[in-house]
Amino acid sequence: MTVPKYFTESDKPRDNFGVDSNRDLWSIFKVMGEFVDGYDSLLRIGPCISIFGSARSKPGSKYYEMTVQAARSIAENGFGVITGGGPGIMEAGNKGAYEHGGKSVGLGIELPKEQGVNRYVSPEYVINFKYFFVRKVMFVKYAQGFIVFPGGFGTLDELFETLTLIQTEKIEKIPIVLVGKEYWEGLVGWLEDKLVADGYISQRDMDLFYLTDDSDDAVKYVCEFYKNRNLEPNFSY
Repeated sequence: MTVPKYFTESDKPRDNFGVDSNRDLWSIFKVMGEFVDGYDSLLRIGPCISIFGSARSKPGSKYYEMTVQAARSIAENGFGVITGGGPGIMEAGNKGAYEHGGKSVGLGIELPKEQGVNRYVSPEYVINFKYFFVRKVMFVKYAQGFIVFPGGFGTLDELFETLTLIQTEKIEKIPIVLVGKEYWEGLVGWLEDKLVADGYISQRDMDLFYLTDDSDDAVKYVCEFYKNRNLEPNFSY
């Protein structure tokens, strides 16, 4: 069998991997600095619940207001709220926690189209990141659970990354709640009909998350999970 070759010598892409190796090596220290700042800040804040969802949700919309209610309930039960610090569902999560007197944490990110940190993040709990992957670690390491509202690629990315970490036993099981059956049922059905049916995941993997239409039920599920468990950071070494 002939293996196709798609480049000729004239249109072969230029290899620039070794052009500025020092820059790559020095960037390690920037990454380390972000990890140190993030670990130190979040450990001092204490147990939190991470809330994910669309940055495009507007105040007054169904899921925005449900998020505000969920965050209030989270704060009432002694947890802080971690979000990405941006608009939409993130803002709603911070708003609910902030207005209820809870810890309202925003993990900001430098982006070409700058979102900025929403006004409901407590000033002492603003943590900004340059590197997405460092920020993603912080979402997971100090969260005791995840409540996930409808969202786009970023929301799905955080959801599936956390499910993978639990499935592969890189972190202990923590509660993951999907809020909004109308939104999530198509995805859940696809997971059952394709991934489970074709053997790509096991049936028990479907128990790694809980689906509800009620924001109070979402918080209750997280709190019930911890009735006989300790609260501690994930993947401690």
